[in-house]
Amino acid sequence: MTARAEVVEWLLAGDVAVAHQTTRDLLHRTAPGLRTRIATEGHGAALLAARRSDGHWGRGFYQPKWTSTHYTLLELCNLGLPGDQPAAVESAALVLAREKGPDGGLDPSHRAAVSDACINGMGLRYASWFGAREEDLASLVDVLLARTVVDGGFNCRHRPPHAPLAHSSLHTTVSVLEGFTSYLAAGHRHRREEVVAAQGTAVEFVLRHQLFRSERTGEVIREDFLVPHHPPRWHFDILRGLDCLAGAGVPPDPRMEAALEALLARRRRDGTWTARAWPGRTHVPPDPPSRSRWATLTALRVLERYAT
Repeated sequence: MTARAEVVEWLLAGDVAVAHQTTRDLLHRTAPGLRTRIATEGHGAALLAARRSDGHWGRGFYQPKWTSTHYTLLELCNLGLPGDQPAAVESAALVLAREKGPDGGLDPSHRAAVSDACINGMGLRYASWFGAREEDLASLVDVLLARTVVDGGFNCRHRPPHAPLAHSSLHTTVSVLEGFTSYLAAGHRHRREEVVAAQGTAVEFVLRHQLFRSERTGEVIREDFLVPHHPPRWHFDILRGLDCLAGAGVPPDPRMEAALEALLARRRRDGTWTARAWPGRTHVPPDPPSRSRWATLTALRVLERYAT
């Protein structure tokens, strides 16, 4: 058995969501039964079991951070829970119906004049995945398109006309990119051409930074950008960034090479990767620090797409 085959076998022995994505993305086979089991086994089942009778998790839409409705729906989406799973569909619809602020974007305070682009990007991602109606998503799209920064990306602190900024954030830009990708994949038509254009400028912003370098100095923006994290939550790192670009159908680009080299440099001798977890209470335990099935699966998926 080859080293890669041994790693794939290890991945298949993990949580059913990992097994599903490994089968789909690394073995290129369909296994509908695996995907269906995400709702009834492992981490997917644990997350669904933590749902309250009112359709929320935690203390509501955005509190506590990682066990809230917002981040739990995002995690279920990232697991690959079927988009028609009734509880998730109902909760996503509940968020869109009750958690919008004055500008039509998702807003935990319900009163911000300009809502947070990062929250809206993540919300667009999971709500599109879980079958939200186009008319309920339209205001999120409107908010995000109005919040494009002049450099082509997005920044949660860019809140025109109250607090305009000229430079975007990789954290926010990738969150919005993931939202746009999910929205377009769902086949929605509201301002579709503008969404495609904004997706393109956001991709270019990420690539101009080689995913982790200052556009001005060429220095590493943050050392933790080079370290895989799982789950990434709202945070950016090169693994999440490369996976986001792959999911958006971005072709190989020379400006990815430094990030790919950095990712390969973190591969362990046994062919796996480790991942850090962001602090905070969670519904399910993170991958062990010794090695991470999720980071390994994602890294192999990225390398299959982009490594030459």
